Amino acid sequence: MSNEAKLRWGILGAARINERLMPAIVEASNAQLVAIASRRMGAAAQTLAQYAPEQQQVRTYDQLDELLADDSIEAVYLPLANHEHAEWTLRAIEHGKHVLCEKPMALNVNDIDAIASAARQHNVIVMEGFMYRFHPQHARVLELINSGLIGEVRSVRASYSFMMRPARRYRLTESIENGGGALWDIGCYAVHSARLFFDQPPVAVTALSRYVESGADITTSGVIDFGAGKFAHFDFSFERARRCEYEIIGTQGGITCHTVWQLPGDVPVISWWTEDGKQGQERLLASNHFRLEIEHFSDCVLNGKAPLLPLADAKSNCQILVATLQSAASGSQVNL
Repeated sequence: MSNEAKLRWGILGAARINERLMPAIVEASNAQLVAIASRRMGAAAQTLAQYAPEQQQVRTYDQLDELLADDSIEAVYLPLANHEHAEWTLRAIEHGKHVLCEKPMALNVNDIDAIASAARQHNVIVMEGFMYRFHPQHARVLELINSGLIGEVRSVRASYSFMMRPARRYRLTESIENGGGALWDIGCYAVHSARLFFDQPPVAVTALSRYVESGADITTSGVIDFGAGKFAHFDFSFERARRCEYEIIGTQGGITCHTVWQLPGDVPVISWWTEDGKQGQERLLASNHFRLEIEHFSDCVLNGKAPLLPLADAKSNCQILVATLQSAASGSQVNL
């Protein structure tokens, strides 16, 4: 493929996340925004005018199926409601589109298996959209761990929260079983980032939740048991001050990533310490992880590469989230 090749993208939904994703597609070196669709009359055009007003050539549709029927579109970004992700990912695959689906890809493992099967059948690439994973700060954390700086990883603490604003109350209107609540919105990040630092699969999950009237969780905390005394502690909430960090403790020291959700101009900071009294703080270059995610996915499609986050990763994350839901509901440990 030529270095000038660009993947032609469509956006399936006028969700708020387009504030970050739409400019990322426009700015990506190997991507071209072709169209956006929404079922709300005029919402696609309004979103385009708000977040990419200079993109006059981009088509807008008032039906999602119209975008999927557009043969000029090669890949779609899907930011619909959580309970719609699996359904519309499958529909997009059936139209031969590559799919970057906003997290969570599905609310159960069977749907992810169906997506994987359909992707193989139609020879398309599908990836779950964890944008944070493409920020260079996490590669640096892994580099420090692999250097032996903190010894063997024994525990991870992942903490994600923010105070729920009235404009975002829609996240609590559906029950947790239907994709509402903190677990499916920010709990995904907690589990995903914690899993990154363990080589072995988890064996059990124990969790506690506080629910609102709809049946959505507003706060959840828990522990993932990875066996051999290795644990990931997580907490996520819509009723606490903003937090998006993880801390890794090994046999010889620890590392903290202070801000996982980076804005494009933010300066990332990671810090570390060791048992023998050494400590350090590193300030990295600012990066737009949304743009890096788009460029990575586009490169995978254009050049036949495997994505950083395969569907097996989405399945593993979903298994733990479902187990967390079950544990909190039953008040007991759930074995995996």
